Amino acid sequence: MNAPAHAAQLQPRIDPRPVPQALLDALSQRFGAQLSTAQAVREQHGRDEGSIQAPPPAAVVFAESTQDVQDAMRLAAQHEVPVIAYGAGSSLEGHLLAVQGGISIDVGRMNKVLSIDADDLTVTVQPGITRKALNEAIKDTGLFFPIDPGADASIGGMAATRASGTNAVRYGTMRENVLALEVVTANGDVIRTGTRAKKSSAGYDLTRLMVGSEGTLGIFTEVTVRLYPLPEAVSAAICSFPSIEAAVRTVIQTIQLGVPIARVELIDANSVRMVNAHSRLALREEPMLLMEFHGSAASVQEQAETVQGIASEFGGQAFEWASTPEERTRLWTARHNAYFAAVQSRPGCKAISTDTCVPISRLADCLLASVDEADASGIPYFLVGHVGDGNFHFGYLINPAVPEERERAEQLNHRLVARALSMGGTCTGEHGVGVHKMGFLVDETGAGAVDMMRAIKRALDPKNILNPGKIFAL
Repeated sequence: MNAPAHAAQLQPRIDPRPVPQALLDALSQRFGAQLSTAQAVREQHGRDEGSIQAPPPAAVVFAESTQDVQDAMRLAAQHEVPVIAYGAGSSLEGHLLAVQGGISIDVGRMNKVLSIDADDLTVTVQPGITRKALNEAIKDTGLFFPIDPGADASIGGMAATRASGTNAVRYGTMRENVLALEVVTANGDVIRTGTRAKKSSAGYDLTRLMVGSEGTLGIFTEVTVRLYPLPEAVSAAICSFPSIEAAVRTVIQTIQLGVPIARVELIDANSVRMVNAHSRLALREEPMLLMEFHGSAASVQEQAETVQGIASEFGGQAFEWASTPEERTRLWTARHNAYFAAVQSRPGCKAISTDTCVPISRLADCLLASVDEADASGIPYFLVGHVGDGNFHFGYLINPAVPEERERAEQLNHRLVARALSMGGTCTGEHGVGVHKMGFLVDETGAGAVDMMRAIKRALDPKNILNPGKIFAL
C-alpha cells in the first residue's frame, strides 16, 4: 500500500504575522482584565491534545458575550491580525495552533443554557458550555444530548469540528444535530443560520457550511441542537473475543441486521491492558466490544440477546452485563480514559493519533491490514474504535526525542489513510483536518473541491484572519 500523494504535516509551517502594539492597546482598553498577555495563559491557549507544536498567540481575550466576540473580531480585522477561537482545548489535529500568530478568543465563559424548548426537543446554548454541563442542566426535562466525543468538549468546538463519538451509530454526528447557529463573521458582523424547525428549503444551507469549518469561516456565539428523550431502559455489556476480526465481524453483522444498538466500541488487547492498569480494572486482556442498548425494557433485552447470539457465532465469550448506572459509568469512563491510559503506559511519550472511517463492509479489511502493519513496526500502539459506523483510531506511542519513531508512526498513518481512501473512506471521521491532515484532504476530495473550499474561504474571510493555516493553505 503506497502512501497518499500528499503527506500529513509533521510540523506546521510557522509564518507569524505582526501583532501591532496598537491592537494590544485597543484590546486592553476595551477588555481590561478580560485580556491576558501572560506567558502561561498564552501557552495554554496555543496547544491542544495533539503532538504538533507552534508558538503561542500574542494575547488571549476571555469573551463573555456575543458583543465581546464581535468587538474583538472588529479590532483584529482593522489590523488584519489572525483570530483563533478557543473552547475546551481538547482537539487533536492542531486546530488551536497560532501558526500565523494572532490572538485567541476564549469562549469558555460563554457557558449558559439560553433556552430549553422541551416540546420541540431543542436547546440553545452558548458555545463554551461543555457536553457534560449541558446534560446536567437539562437532566430534569427527561431529555439528553447524545453526542459524546469522549473528551468533555465544548458544544461550540464540537460543532466547529463536526464531532461525533460513541453514540453516533444511533444518534448521528454534530452535522445532523446542529439546527441553527449565531456566528460572528470575519468583519465582526453577526449572522444567524438555520432555525429550530426540523427542516427548511430556504436558500443555501449555511448551518452545514459552518459546522465542520474549524473556526475558519466564523466564531460561533450561539448553538441550537437537537435533544432526545432519555431512554426508558439502558443496558451495557462487554464481550471478549479470540481475535479482532471476530469482534469486527460481530459488529458488521449486528449493523447489517438492523439492530438499533446505541453504542458499540472496539478495544484491542493492548488498550484493555493499558486501561486495566490506569483504571484499576480486571478486564480480560483480549479484544473486546463494549456495547450499550437503549429503548424500552423489552426492546433492550431483545437487542442484547440478538447481539449475544451473534457474538457467540464468532467466538465471543465472557458476556457481562452492566445494568446499573454506576457499573455503566465505570466502564464508559475507562473507555473514555483509554487515550490517557495509553500515554501513561509509556512515560514521556506522545501519541500520534489516527482517525479514519470506512464503509462498514470494508471495516474488517481496513482494520486488520492496519493492525498487521502496526504490529510489524515495533511502535507501541493502542486501538479503539466507534466501529458501529466504521470509525476507528490508532494511537502510535512515540518518544518525541527520537525522530525516527515519529517518522515511522507517520508512515503508518499515511498508509492507513491511503488504505481507507482506497476503500471509499475518509481521512478523518470526527477529529477534523486542522493542521495535521491538510495534505490528506487533497487526496480525499481532489484539487477541484479544495479549490472550491478556498473560494468560499476567500469570499467570507478575504483578509484570511479566521484561524488561518488550517484545513488548506491559501
